[in-house]
Order: sequence, then structure tokens, then C-alpha cells
Amino acid sequence: MKFIFDLFPVGLFFLAYQWGGIYWATGSAILASVLQIGILLALRKPVDATAWIGFGVITIFGGLTLWSHQHHILGIEPTVFIRWKPTALYWIFSLILLLGPPLFKRNPMRALLSKQMHLPESLWARLNLAWGVFFFAMGLLNLYVAFSYPEAVWVKFKVFGLMALMILFVVAQGVFLARHLEEPK
Repeated sequence: MKFIFDLFPVGLFFLAYQWGGIYWATGSAILASVLQIGILLALRKPVDATAWIGFGVITIFGGLTLWSHQHHILGIEPTVFIRWKPTALYWIFSLILLLGPPLFKRNPMRALLSKQMHLPESLWARLNLAWGVFFFAMGLLNLYVAFSYPEAVWVKFKVFGLMALMILFVVAQGVFLARHLEEPK
């Protein structure tokens, strides 16, 4: 259920794009994020850090897209901002993962997943690095598609392609990690 709830802004973005174009899609994604955070707060449920980061990134980049559509910014095409949004989000996650261990002496993946799985210490560092590099690569791939292909192709890639790559990476990680899981102590 949480997975569907987390995909609400992305799904609404795609549906709104099909119905009314990129500006409707952008506004819908912002609204969906506001509703998502609002519902969690109203139900007194915890809002995890990734949800707050996603909310901040869509609000900033989506807001710039909508604002610059009406108030042109130095000749920058307004949809540049929304096309950069997935990359910004992925690179924030990448930075957190890659800089967490050296700067804070803390492994973010271990902090996030240690209650769900027990791994040997050496694998936590590899898992953290793999996710950090993966998110960085996803950001690069988004930029390539966003600025090399028509907007409609990018929207489909953003919604379906990036999600498919994420699912494949999770499955690959699961297969790899299954061999190394330790029994809970």
C-alpha cells in the first residue's frame, strides 16, 4: 500500500500530462505531493526524510517551471526545470549516500535498512556505494533523455523507464543480498 501511496505524484503527473500537457502535469505533481505530506501529517503518521526531500524538490523545480512559464527567466525554456527535477532528486540521494560515511561516519543504507535485514559489516558499505552510484547514474540518464528526446518521450521515460530501472536494480540487489543475509541475533 505504501508503494502505491508513494507513486501517487508520479501517476498523477503522467495522467495530467496526457490530459493537459506539461504545466498541468507539473501542477498536479506539486498538488499530489502537498496532499501526500498533508495526509500523513493529518493522520499523525511519520513523514520519512525521502518524502520531505521529494516534496522540496518537486515544489522548487515544479514551482520554477510554473512561475517561469508566466515570467520568463533570462530566456530559459520553462520546462528545463521540471526536466531537471528527477536528476536533482537522484543526485541529492546519491550525495547523501556517498558523503554520509566519510562526513558523518554513518552508513545511510544501514541506518535505513538494518531493522529489516542483517548483513555482514563489509556488505553495508558495498550496498551503500552501489545505491549511491546507481542514483548518480539515474540522474545522468534522466538528463540524457530529457534533453536528447522530445518532451513526450521524456515523460514516458521518467514515469516508466526510470521506475523499471529502479525495480530491476532492487531485484538485482535482492538476489545478491539473499546469499549474504545473516540470521537476526
